[in-house]
Amino acid sequence: MVPLRAAASDLSLSGADTSIVVVVLAIALVALVFGFMFRKQVLATPTGTDSMREIGAAVQEGASAYLARMFKTLSIFAVVAFLLLLVLPADDMFIRIGRSVAFFFGAGFSAFIGWLGMNLATAANMRVAEAARHGDRDQGMRIAFRTGGTVGMATVGLGLLGAALVVLVFQGDAPTVLEGFGFGAALLAMFMRVGGGIFTKAADVGADLVGKIEAGIPEDDPRNAATIADNVGDNVGDCAGMAADLFESYAVTLVAALILGTAALGANGGLTFPLIIPAIGVLTAIMGVYITKARPGQNALQAINRSFYISAGVAAAASVAAAFVFLPSDSAELAGGEMSGTVTGGALALLGDTADLDFNPALGSAAAVVIGIVLAAFILWLTGYFTGTESKPTNDVARTSLTGPATVILSGIGIGLESAVYTAVTIAAAIFGLFLLADGSLIVALFYVALAGCGLLTTVGVIVAMDTFGPVSDNAQGIAEMSGDVDEEGAQILTELDAVGNTTKAITKGIAITTAVLAATALFGAYWQSISNTMGDVATDEAATDVFQSFLIIDPRALAGVLIGGAAVFLFSGLAINAVTRAAGAIVFEVRRQFREKPGIMDYTEKPDYARVVDICTRDSLRELTTPGLLAVFAPIAVGFGLGVGALAGYLAGAIGTGVLMAVFLANSGGAWDNAKKIVEDGRYGGKGTEAHAATVIGDTVGDPFKDTAGPSINPLIKVMNLVALLIAPAIVGLTYGEGSNDLIRWGIALVSALVIVGAVVVSKRRDIAIGEAPEEANVLSESK
Repeated sequence: MVPLRAAASDLSLSGADTSIVVVVLAIALVALVFGFMFRKQVLATPTGTDSMREIGAAVQEGASAYLARMFKTLSIFAVVAFLLLLVLPADDMFIRIGRSVAFFFGAGFSAFIGWLGMNLATAANMRVAEAARHGDRDQGMRIAFRTGGTVGMATVGLGLLGAALVVLVFQGDAPTVLEGFGFGAALLAMFMRVGGGIFTKAADVGADLVGKIEAGIPEDDPRNAATIADNVGDNVGDCAGMAADLFESYAVTLVAALILGTAALGANGGLTFPLIIPAIGVLTAIMGVYITKARPGQNALQAINRSFYISAGVAAAASVAAAFVFLPSDSAELAGGEMSGTVTGGALALLGDTADLDFNPALGSAAAVVIGIVLAAFILWLTGYFTGTESKPTNDVARTSLTGPATVILSGIGIGLESAVYTAVTIAAAIFGLFLLADGSLIVALFYVALAGCGLLTTVGVIVAMDTFGPVSDNAQGIAEMSGDVDEEGAQILTELDAVGNTTKAITKGIAITTAVLAATALFGAYWQSISNTMGDVATDEAATDVFQSFLIIDPRALAGVLIGGAAVFLFSGLAINAVTRAAGAIVFEVRRQFREKPGIMDYTEKPDYARVVDICTRDSLRELTTPGLLAVFAPIAVGFGLGVGALAGYLAGAIGTGVLMAVFLANSGGAWDNAKKIVEDGRYGGKGTEAHAATVIGDTVGDPFKDTAGPSINPLIKVMNLVALLIAPAIVGLTYGEGSNDLIRWGIALVSALVIVGAVVVSKRRDIAIGEAPEEANVLSESK
């Protein structure tokens, strides 16, 4: 029998720890106050001409209607999840109730941040266009970035507020309760990511295929019925979806860090240090938003990158200082206090008792946080290299437009595949380096991984600002073009800001993917910790040995899980891309119908029916998000209860490994295609209206669901699956090895879960891949050009 450090539920906050948590709560409130200030500054700027305000109001109305309908749909999932969390095992009913209530707070915060991102972005769009109308590039940049700063402050403020409140109320039981908080945030974020991604890319693809290629009109021409829906989609997909995505990354990483921190450090900072690092990030994020200003002769991207790197450097220095102030410098100091709890068998003792090791917790934790911050900075550079308009890879894609759309698509796929390798190897090197810091202790290594995620997320306030900058600038350009109120100089300013926004969006996707991998890896460790603790309570030595063997990669159960987990990522991606294909097909046919039945659209004597296209996008995206969502939740349940905890571990490993490669491939391919189109539109290789331009438009159309639907949706996917596994692990162990073991119930749960997935996929596959008119009606625009 191997002794463990005092069980988490036995831990309590000392007077000094309570003071630290109260200070963290205060810092969280400071973040919310600054977010309110940034919002007030944005809304105080001029809103533009009557035409700009009219277009902006239409976009805001469509986005608000979409989110309202989506939240109404998702409320059913939330109620079901709340009830299921009450049923799953926990120490007592008070903890179960707390976990379920925390789920609602996590989901509610995620939804609020998504709504805030959408609402303020739609208000800022016309203001950026108005600044450009007056030739004030710096003012336009400031408005766009402080719009993102508002959402960034809400992200870090609410994430830190929720975690700190749970720690203050539940103390040693906080990690269990926070599982519900993280699950709520992740579930809502995944649905918002998938639904918003389908909406925005259905409208974007439809607008490009009919407007640019068939009708030969500009991207945001008011004659295109899909333009309003395209602008709505940017806000519900990029602003609302990414804001919720990064919030749940923040929440889930804190959950993993607190679970593993209590196991690795016990009462010596396990419940407080994981909160201190994000609190430092709040302060550096405020600084980062304030210092983001373009110097004379400096473009917007250079100014944004400079503020990111300065914020990251300050956060690293402050985090190192905090580690040496709040953590012991000798692992022997972790041995104090009462020991309780045992783990059956030496096999399950791999996590190790930190008191038996010789390492420096302060130095190791400081190094882990710095590794996370450096990783964020390197991923920022790496993603920018593969997707930026000034980089060789993207310019190579643009040059292939001279030989047609096929070579554009092939070169973009090649860049995506290559960049995925470098990103994955970088993350792998960081994780292995964190293991080396841990002196052979698996639990300490996993805690360091979680701390690296916290370190990376010290920059999340600036990251959210960078991401929101993209769609705000894009929509501002659209409003300017649709209104016709911006001269050539103003249009050039907006083109520059839009190109910068494309790059910042791609960069933040890369960082979000990296955060997802670190969070999922830490949750993977928390899953093992949960199984170890449960086995210690219910199982024999023989059963413990069997569980350990099932985790070995050479065991067929684990290997089967790896294959199924990788396959789940492919299926999820395929479902998301097919959903965009179907929804975009409906938009293409609708826009063609309007051109055919309203010939006055082309000479401006009739107005397109924008609301009809918005309604189609809303209906189809809400319908299509169900199947990927059910797959994410029920696949781990089917594997875990059907094949065992070892197979579920393999499933998670396969999903994490495949997920990071697939997400980076999709995001960077799409980013390269998008900016290659921008390069040609700026006059290279013939410019707009040429065959080269048409080739890049087709490439960008393929890349749209890659980078804005399937790719970013994988981030919350792997975290949702890991959280589901963490939540159900005690139930699987109990039904498999405990006194109340029952294979019939276990297999019944697995069978029902599998049938839910199969049924959802079958229903999805029955939908026509190209909804709309007959083929012979496809090219009617040739008569109206």
